Amino acid sequence: MSAPVKKNDDISPEITGMTSEGHGVGRVDGFAVFVPFALPHERVTAHIIKVAGSYAVGKLVSVEEASPERAEPLCPVFLKCGGCALRHMRYEAQLEFKRGVVRDALERIGGFKGIEVKPTIGMDEPRRYRNKGSFPFGTVEGRAAFGLFAPRSHRLIEIEDCEIEGESAVLAARAVRDWANAYGVPVYDETAGTGVLRHVVTRVCTGGVAVTVVTTGRLPHGEELIEMLKAAVPNLVSVVHNVNPRSTNVICGEENRVIFGEKTVLQRICGLDFEVSPESFLQVNPIQTEKLYSLAADALGLDDSQTVADVFCGIGTIALMLAKRAKSVVGIEYVERAIEDAKANARRNGISNAEFFAGAAEEVLPRLVAEGRRFDCISLDPPRKGAEPEVLSAIAASGASKVVYVSCGPASLARDLKLLAEYGYEIKSVQPVDMFPMTAHVECVTLITKK
Repeated sequence: MSAPVKKNDDISPEITGMTSEGHGVGRVDGFAVFVPFALPHERVTAHIIKVAGSYAVGKLVSVEEASPERAEPLCPVFLKCGGCALRHMRYEAQLEFKRGVVRDALERIGGFKGIEVKPTIGMDEPRRYRNKGSFPFGTVEGRAAFGLFAPRSHRLIEIEDCEIEGESAVLAARAVRDWANAYGVPVYDETAGTGVLRHVVTRVCTGGVAVTVVTTGRLPHGEELIEMLKAAVPNLVSVVHNVNPRSTNVICGEENRVIFGEKTVLQRICGLDFEVSPESFLQVNPIQTEKLYSLAADALGLDDSQTVADVFCGIGTIALMLAKRAKSVVGIEYVERAIEDAKANARRNGISNAEFFAGAAEEVLPRLVAEGRRFDCISLDPPRKGAEPEVLSAIAASGASKVVYVSCGPASLARDLKLLAEYGYEIKSVQPVDMFPMTAHVECVTLITKK
């Protein structure tokens, strides 16, 4: 049976749902049509730009009947930029949408029925929340410009500001742009493999602002760059030059050189100070991070008689916070540099009941158990792709009666919980947290216990 629509058709479907990416879903004679930036209960005009075997994709042309949940985006590049997906939706509706995404993943992927998903915890002010900015550079009308990439492309969308980024991040990107234009520093062209300036990466932390400038090689006019950044960015504490000569989508290369101030900057989280380097992973929303980590600690209900293993511990943020409540904590992370940072952060905060081990969790955790270690509780905060089955098997074999799973991917969370359920765990609570307002992403804290 052929599709009832073809490329370049204009259609007017009623939008009846949304995908987990935030795209509206309508139907033509039962055939699914995905329309980004359309909302449920709207009738829209869409221009078909792709037809596949079981679905089509339409570009939103106009909204004929608007949803009461529609909001004015108030961003000049909203429909072009790949940074936000939900700016056209009222914030309260975004929170409910994200709750539904978590619920749907648990039911559809995990096979769980009747699990209560609590209302998503949002922000009082969902603006300027990001403490990390990453701005690619390009050439626009013969001059250096910064911005963000269009969805699923490396086509630069030039911006002057971004309301989900910290103000200092934008000031730093503008200063680097002005420096490149003032001194004729050529911007990297990934197609031709020529040019110098690639990216600016910023960290806006409680201890100050750190800026990393990524180039393909030597940094020309470095002293002038430092002076322009110092003049533009309040509380600038670090400027790092990163060299990335490779033809790659990876932003930073392996070579870092401090050209002003310190290599690291301090970030205070839940009363603890963490040293953040250009390579460090750190949650990008400091306000919601404190809520997220506190929820994880509260869910475990720790006291000074319990031992905890923190899997995917990174630089020790969750592990050290748990150490303030538990008898002892072991952190496990396969990135050796992160483990060194975690140990330094423990010393910095005067925490002596936390140990850190570098290695794969599926190897380290069973080894510790074989050596006689016993863990009452386990926390894990894996990447978006979730945990490997071997890691989940090791967690189950550890004998821990409580596990708190911090996830940034509802689909991988549901898949992993399904496997943990087969090992004898059951879901006790599911709490979404909005770490990324205006986007379709959602973080979640889930407590599971042994039956």
